[in-house]
Amino acid sequence: MNTAFETHTIHQIPPDQRHGRARDLFAVWFSTNLTLLTVVTGALGPGLFGLSFTWSAIAVVLGNLAGAVFMALHAAQGPMLGVPQMVQSRGQFGFYGAVPIIGLVVLMYIGFVASNFVVGGQALYAALPMTGRRNAILLIAVLSLVPCCMGYHTIHAWSKLVSWVAGAVILYCLWLGYEAFPPGTLRDMHGSVAGFFSTFSTAALWQIAYAPYVSDSSRYLPADEAGRRTAFLTTYIGTVIGTALSMILGCMIALHGPGVSVATTLAGLAGRQATPVMIVLSLSIALGNAMSLYGGALSAITVLQTFMPDWRAALRERLVVTCTLVAIALGMALGMADSFMKSYAAFLDLLMAIMVPWTAINLTDYYLLRRGRYDVASFFRRDGGAYGYCNIPALCAYGIGIAIEVPFMQNGFHTGSLARRLHGVDISWVVGLLVTTAFYIRAMTTRRRT
Repeated sequence: MNTAFETHTIHQIPPDQRHGRARDLFAVWFSTNLTLLTVVTGALGPGLFGLSFTWSAIAVVLGNLAGAVFMALHAAQGPMLGVPQMVQSRGQFGFYGAVPIIGLVVLMYIGFVASNFVVGGQALYAALPMTGRRNAILLIAVLSLVPCCMGYHTIHAWSKLVSWVAGAVILYCLWLGYEAFPPGTLRDMHGSVAGFFSTFSTAALWQIAYAPYVSDSSRYLPADEAGRRTAFLTTYIGTVIGTALSMILGCMIALHGPGVSVATTLAGLAGRQATPVMIVLSLSIALGNAMSLYGGALSAITVLQTFMPDWRAALRERLVVTCTLVAIALGMALGMADSFMKSYAAFLDLLMAIMVPWTAINLTDYYLLRRGRYDVASFFRRDGGAYGYCNIPALCAYGIGIAIEVPFMQNGFHTGSLARRLHGVDISWVVGLLVTTAFYIRAMTTRRRT
């Protein structure tokens, strides 16, 4: 059983068990984004923000290029430290100070998984109506468990297969969508500045939302300088290409079927090939969900281990935690299936608020202040070792980062006072990154001097 299932959880991977090639991360992040949830997110440009296809596609590409820089910088941390991404947060926030941050990240994972259950279930039901809507969601949940439970090595292996199969399907659907465009579609340039920046921010946020588990997929790689640079490049290129292709398909789908679910419109566009297309895209969600469940389980174990410092979780504990997360996500998915787009938009707003300040602090601390030098053993010490129980300046920077975003937010549920003055342009995540970074550097510099 140990040869098939990963037995490591949150502790550092020993040097003699490091293996693999950093360039394999391309397949991991390319395939992870070839899902219907990515397509649905792309559909927000024309469907929710009122952009033409051309402006939507431009905003999607630019947003992914920008957001993926922050996301891929986390990939280089895995080979150097050998621990899951959120365990590293103890180096910035302290042993106990990291708990509320990690807890919010666990909620984010559950939201992603629930969203994938809904979209995957819709696609599977569109392909195989005899399954029924509820059973289709349950089947996606079961299929998501397999690679997640088997762990790191299986996720990497599956990503190569999904890259070829789902990649071919996405390209085929893009061609179908282009062929079905009415004349003049590409020359249509309607839209607003607010809509463009909202679409841009949504794409950038999609990438930043991966930050809490990027290094989970690279921590087994050998720790060397060349591997770190390659990890950044392959992760960046893979995630940008995979996401951009899927989101551009979403832009097409929104124009072909306004007001209709993405799964239904895509099935109609595929025609005779609808069944295999929808099956492939619904099953590819299993890999994306496995990544979220895997990272969520490691994060949840990190929270539990904080209050049981002598506990060393292994395979059995990881499986129990994973099944618990699946049960919670299933409850959410079944509850929001009838109002998915509204629930998903609210979820994206939550992501923006909690993830941007965290990634700013993590990257600033790793690259600018400590330059990758951490005492990994202290991450697991009861007293926090070199990082103590709680880093108050870091938590203050995090809280300030969230607070500064709120006036700049613009969405269907909240319009900040400063967003109104900017005519609805949402720059909250940019402001959050800059302010959090500046405050954290100032706070930590002052703390060291005193």
